[in-house]
Amino acid sequence: MADNGVPRWLDEDEFRAWIGYRRMKALLDLQISRELAANQGLSEPDYDVLSSLSAAEDRRIRLSEMAERMLWSKSRLSHHVTRMQQRGLVTRKECPSDGRGAFIVLTDAGMATLRAAAPGHVAAVREHFIDLLTEEQIRVLGEAADAVVEHLRPRVQDRV
Repeated sequence: MADNGVPRWLDEDEFRAWIGYRRMKALLDLQISRELAANQGLSEPDYDVLSSLSAAEDRRIRLSEMAERMLWSKSRLSHHVTRMQQRGLVTRKECPSDGRGAFIVLTDAGMATLRAAAPGHVAAVREHFIDLLTEEQIRVLGEAADAVVEHLRPRVQDRV
């Protein structure tokens, strides 16, 4: 709402950008998810967990930290990790400094699964997104994403 209580309606360009973003996100998420599932048998959250763990020191991250990264509740992530454990992709280790905390740890099988999935996943991201944009569009999109994330992250993290 504007200061005077009257909504600041979107103009034609703003509406086009907003609706375009929403459609693009929905279609892109659907396509990338389908390819990841069909080619590697992974969900996007599976891939997010595996790739985050592969980049972490000792291939481990506290469950609470991973939940914050993914913007998931600890309970939701815990259930997801349990399913990934059953597939041998990750394991849990107790946190020595906090008896209630736990680490999610990438297993060798999880790392092998990620290594097998990564080339196809990156190819899909390139085919359906990156290679369709100019260098300037990629730069501007990155700046726009940074601005929105910087604005929203503190507001959202308080509620996860």
